[in-house]
Amino acid sequence: MSVLIPAIGSCTFDSGGERRLAERLEAKLDDDYLCWHNVALGALAQHPDFVVFHPQRGLLILEVKDWRARTILAADPQHFTIETDYGPKTVGNPLEQARHYAHAAVDVLQRDPQLVFSGGRETGRLVFPWSYGVVFPNLTRRQFDDGGLESVIPPQRTICQDEMLESADAEAFQKRLWEMFTVRFKSAVSLPQIERIRWHLFHEVRIPSRQGELFGADEPPPDLVRVMDLQQEQLARSLGDGHRVIHGVAGSGKTLILGYRAEHLARVCAKPILVLCYNESLARRIGSAMRAKGLQEKVHTHHFHQWCRAQLAAYHVGLPKTNDDKDAFFADMVDRVIRAVERGQIPAAQYDAVLIDEGHDFRPEWLKLVVQMVDPKTNSLLVLYDDAQSIYGDATRKKFSFKSVGIQAAGRTTILKINYRNTDAILRFARDVAQSILKPAEADEDGVPLLEPQSAGRAGSEPQLVKLPTLKDEAEFIARRLKEAHRAGTPWRDMAVIYREYERDAKLIRKLLPAYGVPLVYFKDATYAGDQDGVTLITMHSCKGLEFPLVVIPGADKIKSAGELAPQEVKLLYVAMTRATRDLLLCGVAAN
Repeated sequence: MSVLIPAIGSCTFDSGGERRLAERLEAKLDDDYLCWHNVALGALAQHPDFVVFHPQRGLLILEVKDWRARTILAADPQHFTIETDYGPKTVGNPLEQARHYAHAAVDVLQRDPQLVFSGGRETGRLVFPWSYGVVFPNLTRRQFDDGGLESVIPPQRTICQDEMLESADAEAFQKRLWEMFTVRFKSAVSLPQIERIRWHLFHEVRIPSRQGELFGADEPPPDLVRVMDLQQEQLARSLGDGHRVIHGVAGSGKTLILGYRAEHLARVCAKPILVLCYNESLARRIGSAMRAKGLQEKVHTHHFHQWCRAQLAAYHVGLPKTNDDKDAFFADMVDRVIRAVERGQIPAAQYDAVLIDEGHDFRPEWLKLVVQMVDPKTNSLLVLYDDAQSIYGDATRKKFSFKSVGIQAAGRTTILKINYRNTDAILRFARDVAQSILKPAEADEDGVPLLEPQSAGRAGSEPQLVKLPTLKDEAEFIARRLKEAHRAGTPWRDMAVIYREYERDAKLIRKLLPAYGVPLVYFKDATYAGDQDGVTLITMHSCKGLEFPLVVIPGADKIKSAGELAPQEVKLLYVAMTRATRDLLLCGVAAN
């Protein structure tokens, strides 16, 4: 069975013929075939009906026309005249339409040196075959021949109704597809080449090389491209209406999928879309990405308490009196919003969609409140969740069901198990330290299990654990290592020092690193807009959702064996360690 993107239950078909072809492509092609239906192609966002790819067979563009024999009044190589409910209509030859899409794709792909032959007679040509064709789901082969259509569309470039029946032999169906090719190659393209093809053709699946860009960028192809894996892409493109929950391990691409979803909804929704996080840094990062795409008027991004404050101000409810107890102040603020919604002072259904990142850190009453903000007409809610990263409060597992807070999650939960962010060495190290919180657990009544992350297998250096005589030695050592990395080519913005909110860690580091020539961006001042080139100094609580090639964690003297750490401390350490995409350094003061 081939991989169909979006999943067939989420596709929007323009005709019954398109649905039938999708069903045949999914059922009658082997599992190494990739098929996309009505997905934007390239920078011009053209939408061929189907794109089919096979590592050895090549790239095939298909257009589908549900015309019947009596519908086709006339045809020539450029145009068809068809009968419609409003009389005759002249349209372009569908083969020319498919050819145009195919050439547009090939023109882009041929610019990549890693996708073309570098020598011989084939120099500059793609290393895989490509072609195009037309599918007539309501026209038999005999009707095609009797209508003289072979003079305007070569017969080998078509599939007719009787060749795509449900009872059709799979091998015969595939043969019809590949007869559309004029050349065949014996060799198959590699997985990195497939990823480059997807990077060029489907811009939405790009994962940018820089942290601040977050959801993709228009940039020349680097030597090593990063794209969503096929499960992530299929999930991102298949998220339909209704309530959805994505339960994914750290580094599995949850926020990437949220960004894709927000961008899609911004194009189709009338009311604003609300993106909520617990973490202020993550909200700022997502907001920066949305501004970079010009979506800030349509996609409203806040951390939860910021949104509550904005609601109280907008509807003149009034803020609580300030006091020294911040927790009490924030609790009172949330309660005021809840009660104002109950009495109608703050309106419900303000948004066409609500997307919640870090759902594991939201309290039940918060989720119940936010669900009411979704317009029932669209009923679009997305919750991202990972129990291993629930670092606020003292519960090791959520004590409520999604159903109890109004989230219709039954049968709508997707699991992402693979960690793509970290190297295999970093993930192994993090799992070893955090094994007490990562023991796999059975799914609860919502179908949400606790998962142990699986590595994508990316190689890298082993994490380092270094102890120094004094706090000053520790800070100086960190400064030297950061400067060495910068001299070796790592930009300042690609490095972070993540500390456990102990004043002694941050105070000396904030003072000494700039004195040693290391520019710092304190996390409360970070904009994630790409214009700040400094090492990010951030707390363990505030680093969730972020990633950096190089991460330094001071205070290793406080890191005892996993069995001696409280579960919440283990979670914080796990979150901090899994921010590192390439190098991880832990350091601290040696015990006397």
